[in-house]
Amino acid sequence: MTISVAVSGASGYAGGEVLRLLASHPSVTIGAITAHSSAGSRLGELQPHLHALGDRLLEETTVDNLAGHEVVFLALPHGASADLAARLPAGTLVIDAGADHRLSDPLAWQKFYGTAHAGTWPYGLPELPGHRDRLRGARRIAVPGCYPTSSLLALAPGFAAGLLQPDDVVIVAASGTSGAGKSTQPHLLGSEVLGGMSPYGVGGGHRHTPEIEQGLSLAAGTQVQVSFTPTLAPMARGILTTATAKVVPGTTAEQLRDAWIAAYDDEPFVTVLPAGQWPATKAVLGSNYTNLQLALDEHAGRVIVTCVIDNLTKGTAGGAIQSMNIALGLPETQGLTLQGVAP
Repeated sequence: MTISVAVSGASGYAGGEVLRLLASHPSVTIGAITAHSSAGSRLGELQPHLHALGDRLLEETTVDNLAGHEVVFLALPHGASADLAARLPAGTLVIDAGADHRLSDPLAWQKFYGTAHAGTWPYGLPELPGHRDRLRGARRIAVPGCYPTSSLLALAPGFAAGLLQPDDVVIVAASGTSGAGKSTQPHLLGSEVLGGMSPYGVGGGHRHTPEIEQGLSLAAGTQVQVSFTPTLAPMARGILTTATAKVVPGTTAEQLRDAWIAAYDDEPFVTVLPAGQWPATKAVLGSNYTNLQLALDEHAGRVIVTCVIDNLTKGTAGGAIQSMNIALGLPETQGLTLQGVAP
């Protein structure tokens, strides 16, 4: 079985990561590789690490260039996917790495993004309860944001098991600079980032907040309220998320650990580390794997979960390809078994 795949936004970090993984996927043939302002350039000029694809020329991102493929990955800025996706054939598997189709609440979309809501697609995080079934046979998939991926993986098991209270969830996450995309921005220059950390989107204004609340609320079966603060770390890629929530009175550390292990014991890409071992971003660098650890703060009556992912792999491209595999009936881990890189 060979599947023809097109990738848009190939000059950016997300599109480049999709191509890196697809290049070693045994069931895929890479067709059109497209971009906007970089159309006509040789891919190797912009993505020199993609050796096998370096001589390919970037085409314009148009419906004509993308149509005719069995799978289309849209690695485009937020707001750029919806119109293009609407004009692609209904039988094409379209996987949107942008935010356009993640939220189910039109009011939340309009509040945080300021445009008309484009609709809701099946959510590409199969580790959440019930989501894997929704991906099987799907022809439209919304890839989660990188922060929501780590935040939801961190806390969903506790809410699904009824062990956490929904009204006081606090999440602080540190991300590498690649999460902001590849366009030149002064605050992301090496001289600005190296040697320090800084917060942004403080005060509930980050666009991933409603996405995190949406996923946790589905797991809990009731509305979950989240205070989310992202921070910028002096590294190229990776996310370290520390998520806390009040536990239901009487909940023990053993009950918490049992719930997380039960949720992830059969998951190929999520590991609850042995007691006493805490996650580090370098352990998952370049991989689709997630490491996490949890503890009960008995004094505060809260669970603390630390979760690490690579924001470009599990947080974007790896999650997209994992979802593609499920939708097409391929082995879920196919093309995604690369281990982390160290040192």
